[in-house]
Amino acid sequence: MIFKNENRKSIVKYRFSQANETIVDVEILINNNRLRSAVNRIYYGMFYALSALAISHSFKTSKHRQLIGWFNKNFIKSGKIDQIYGRYLNKAYNLRSEGDYDVYVNFNEQEVLELFDNIKEFIQRISKYLNIE
Repeated sequence: MIFKNENRKSIVKYRFSQANETIVDVEILINNNRLRSAVNRIYYGMFYALSALAISHSFKTSKHRQLIGWFNKNFIKSGKIDQIYGRYLNKAYNLRSEGDYDVYVNFNEQEVLELFDNIKEFIQRISKYLNIE
């Protein structure tokens, strides 16, 4: 699907609003000791921001790993975005997958709070790259 420029801008902004809403959701989940769900939402918050970046560059895929690979190749390895953000994204993806698909997975609060800081930094960095306020 190819988006017209005005439609693309609207979708990018919408994806960022989803990402920012997710930050609020994660805080509620952490405060209610729903850590596995918080990890899931942390990844998806990053995913929404990453989707906005992809849409702004006319990249489309239905596969999460393909989207992450595109980001790593075009932004991390090229030096456009610092490697730490690639590590944040990969860690969130892996922990989300573990929490969603493995049995008897529990996350500790400290680990989730660190991921919570990561999502805020990640979204802020992608927002800055795209010049979205």
